[in-house]
Amino acid sequence: MPQPADPLQQIEIHTIRADALPRDRTTLDPAALAELQSSIATSGLRQPIEVWRLSTPQVPHEYGLISGLRRLTAHVNLNALRPTAYQTIPAFLRQPADIPAALAAMIAENEVRADPSPWDKARILTEVVAEGHFPTLDAAVAALHPNATRQKRARLRACASVVEELEGLITTPDLMTERHLLRLSTALRGGFTDLFHEILREQRGQGFQTQWSALLATLLEAEKGEEEIEATPTRAARPRRMLHLKQGLTIRREECPTGYLLRFSGPEAKRRGLMDDVMDLVERQFQQTT
Repeated sequence: MPQPADPLQQIEIHTIRADALPRDRTTLDPAALAELQSSIATSGLRQPIEVWRLSTPQVPHEYGLISGLRRLTAHVNLNALRPTAYQTIPAFLRQPADIPAALAAMIAENEVRADPSPWDKARILTEVVAEGHFPTLDAAVAALHPNATRQKRARLRACASVVEELEGLITTPDLMTERHLLRLSTALRGGFTDLFHEILREQRGQGFQTQWSALLATLLEAEKGEEEIEATPTRAARPRRMLHLKQGLTIRREECPTGYLLRFSGPEAKRRGLMDDVMDLVERQFQQTT
């Protein structure tokens, strides 16, 4: 952790930009935040936040937040209730060598205080690479988790690969455990990305348990490791798990305890008589005479 550039200061809360760095936590627990606000109102802030002076400040922001998002949020909320109070917050002014150093400081502090969810840990890795703070995911993992074992770094990279592929499709990703993410990572490496995208689009807006249940049959199939047979000029690859037709119809195969299900979706799937046509085709195929 860098040493303070100045003694403890009282900094106006409206001059601090809370999102100056990608945060490793996307949600704050309302109950814990309310408890913290009550504690601050009763006894004051016990631990100062950490900020650094922005090199290119934009009014009103002069500082970027390194650590203390919950403490700053609590002060902002208290100030909204009492506009003449809580206008400033105790803060250490740090001088990180660069943004990656500030990110590392934030993550180290948060892991001690309130460990973020596995999804949030992985999400910040993808964000800092996308924003150009690190050239590769490996570099981000090494810099932001310098004390992690080789196995933990591998798990972080695997979880980050899930965030890269499924960001925005899972309703409440913070409910996912590391095991959820690692299972999905293995399946994604096995070529099930398009299937997962389709399933989650079908379940868009549903709760996590509903979405996970919808994924589970395909996930279990992926974990069997069935060998793929490559496509030829006259035949598609096997097994065929999904088919997109120009007529606006998607057909997805799903394994179940008694065999397989075919799920039809898309505008054409709502056409009256579609299932009759499908059953007629199946009947002709299996009952044709030689």
